[in-house]
Amino acid sequence: MLSVRDLHAGYGNKTVLRGVSLDVPRGAIVTVLGANGAGKSTLLKAIVGLLPRAAGTVTLDDKPLFDGAPDRALKAGVALVPEQRELFLSLSVADNLRLGGYLRRGAADIAAESERLLDIFPSLRARLAQPARTLSGGEQQMLAIARALMGRPEFLLLDEPSLGLAPRIVEEIFGIVRQISAEGTAVLLVEQNAAIALDVASSGCVLDLGEVTLRGTAEELRNSPIVKTSYL
Repeated sequence: MLSVRDLHAGYGNKTVLRGVSLDVPRGAIVTVLGANGAGKSTLLKAIVGLLPRAAGTVTLDDKPLFDGAPDRALKAGVALVPEQRELFLSLSVADNLRLGGYLRRGAADIAAESERLLDIFPSLRARLAQPARTLSGGEQQMLAIARALMGRPEFLLLDEPSLGLAPRIVEEIFGIVRQISAEGTAVLLVEQNAAIALDVASSGCVLDLGEVTLRGTAEELRNSPIVKTSYL
């Protein structure tokens, strides 16, 4: 269980998160809905330690994920796919995947994991030698997810995976998100497309101005008048 309790965080003197709490059970997909500026990306960055926490705790099976130590979060099994993807654009697809597996021991292990992920993301196989900058937006998103999965995380944090993508590509990516979850990796999904997020998630919450204002199962959120009016 990935647990966030009473989390406060922000940028400099600006507080963005105000007492956020949530749980991500193992193997589940939990979504965080909210408008631009609600604090969704800040939440993910604070969980992995890319942003300092002013207060609150983040634990994995009751063991703390230390503030300011994203490498420790990754080693503990929590990986983030940021909104901007943050690929190494001048490097090849193959090299981006290899870098994602730097915590794994041995070239054979990295090669085997890369092959497994190329079966999940077959469109990347024909582009292994291409620089990441030459990929389409959808392919770059797939590469960013595949790179994060190279470390075999137990919890994957996805920040706006549908952003700027065509509907057909969005459906493909969310089909992969379902597959990832079915294979045992829990997903914390930040997504403005509430309809598709609630289709894949088992539960979630609404973040508004840095506070959780609503939480429940995906069905409960889908039927909420607030969610219907503001996000659907």
